[in-house]
Amino acid sequence: MEQLTSPLTQTALHAEHLAAGAKMVPFAGFEMPVSYSGLMDEHHAVRNARGMFDVSHMGEFRVKGPEALHLVQWISTNDASKLSPGKVQYSCMPNGKGGIVDDLLVYCVASDEFMLVVNASNRQKDWDWIQSNNTFDAELSDESDTWSLIALQGPEAAEALAPLAPETDVAAMGYYTFQFGTVCGRPCLISATGYTGAGGFELYLKNDDAPVVWRALTEAGVPPCGLGARDTLRLEAGFCLYGNDIDETTSPIAAGLGWITKFTKSFVDSERLQAEKANGSPAVLRGLVVTERGIPRQGYAIENATGKTIGRVTSGTSSPTLGHSIAMGYIDADSAELGNTVYIRIRKNAIPAQVVRPGFLKK
Repeated sequence: MEQLTSPLTQTALHAEHLAAGAKMVPFAGFEMPVSYSGLMDEHHAVRNARGMFDVSHMGEFRVKGPEALHLVQWISTNDASKLSPGKVQYSCMPNGKGGIVDDLLVYCVASDEFMLVVNASNRQKDWDWIQSNNTFDAELSDESDTWSLIALQGPEAAEALAPLAPETDVAAMGYYTFQFGTVCGRPCLISATGYTGAGGFELYLKNDDAPVVWRALTEAGVPPCGLGARDTLRLEAGFCLYGNDIDETTSPIAAGLGWITKFTKSFVDSERLQAEKANGSPAVLRGLVVTERGIPRQGYAIENATGKTIGRVTSGTSSPTLGHSIAMGYIDADSAELGNTVYIRIRKNAIPAQVVRPGFLKK
């Protein structure tokens, strides 16, 4: 296939993607697979059975030292003091202006050691932000270039992983926990996390070990999947994507992330966000169910019955699982009541949509 001409970073699994015939695209400074057999096949494989993604572009920061917890507590909205070694937490970093620097995972390795997993597109920004807020006795190191990350996702993920990780009872691992073990005899941080809503694991491996594990999973019948399916899977689950549904201008309260915003401690913007929670956000993130023809896309206007613009779509797709279109978007608070009918402007047509909570799959 024709090589991309711009200087993009390649993951340790790049050769595996090319050998499998992946369609490669630029993403967050990396050359990444967007699809292999096709988005629909890959989406259904993960939702109904299993599939795997190369997400080695994600960033990993290590925070260590006597006041490592203090730094994590200050920069993030969730309460990391509730973590014990082997536990993981979803959180976000407020920017001091009411918006979000990034969303992230916080891994508690020890009482004085944490690993922060951040979005690839925000890696340098996040690093600079955390460094600028590090007034604590804590040491920060960027390990992103040394780690590969394979997301093995789907209801049959444990069945596929177990024979390759005999030292770890992966089927018994609780959601948002992790263990140090081996996969194919290679050291691995095995994490019961993922961003597909299908269950599964994320495998943190040293770069040289990642191709061995990827090939073993392929031989075990796990199909490789691209970023296209990862996006439709996360949208069906109602998970926010940074740059679409959350960014420097959106607050975690408006984005429905109040559940990871804990006012039991002080953190960047805590007073501002507590006031917003008490007074209400001017616009809030909602799910939108579209049963008529038309696919809502980022930036499309959301209107009321009189044609007045009351919001904008942040993410939208035709749901492979549900068979109709879904979206998320910010809607003026006075028009965002659950069950309301609003209209999405798709070219010349105003397509009706029902307002729901984000998350479109039956529990």
